[in-house]
Amino acid sequence: MIYITGDIHGDAERLSKTELSMINKNDTLIICGDFGFIWNNDLKETQILNRLEKRKYNICFIDGTHENFNVLGEMPVAIWNGGRVHKIRSNVFHLMRGQVYEIEGKKIFTMGGGEDPEYDLHENDDPVTRKEIPTAQEMLTGVSNLEKHEYKVDYIITHEPPAKIRDFLLLSENKTLRVTALGAYLDELSQQCEFSKWFFGSMHTDKFITDKYVALFRNIISTENKLQSGAVFSK
Repeated sequence: MIYITGDIHGDAERLSKTELSMINKNDTLIICGDFGFIWNNDLKETQILNRLEKRKYNICFIDGTHENFNVLGEMPVAIWNGGRVHKIRSNVFHLMRGQVYEIEGKKIFTMGGGEDPEYDLHENDDPVTRKEIPTAQEMLTGVSNLEKHEYKVDYIITHEPPAKIRDFLLLSENKTLRVTALGAYLDELSQQCEFSKWFFGSMHTDKFITDKYVALFRNIISTENKLQSGAVFSK
């Protein structure tokens, strides 16, 4: 079984055996960005990752906007289930941008990264130099890999939602909208791809937006979850 959850931000309790009691041997948990345990590269993080390695299931994550990309980029790269990963431990993997994996018989496209809403474009560096934003090459890699699968996958997992979904959520909260290249790119993929479900983090809410688009934060759900669109759900 494949399970999905939202941003962890280095909260070890979110990955405790109690919190993940529903996950069984050989299952897979995928985190929609902001993993947070590849940050200081210190003894505490090493101990946490070593404990996770003792689990009998896989723990995977895409990158969000709050990662230490310098440390993450130094992790060994491997091929796992058909796509490139940073191998953190024998059962802990960073699913890289623009890849397609076959996990438990399901094809999954991943695109981590996004624009940090707390980042002030007027006071900081050019967006091109910011590692949290997917590069043009990473987005092209995503298109190339999707072409190999005729733009047909079972699930899409991203940190950011498509722009149309993000705008819908922000409008309901009376927040300022921002046009981004990544948002437009994800909008285009939503039009071109055939998929059953699109899971995303970043918005810090748990909600079925439609029957296809699912926002996740603290909840852990199976990819086969049958809740109706518009539902707000809990564990």
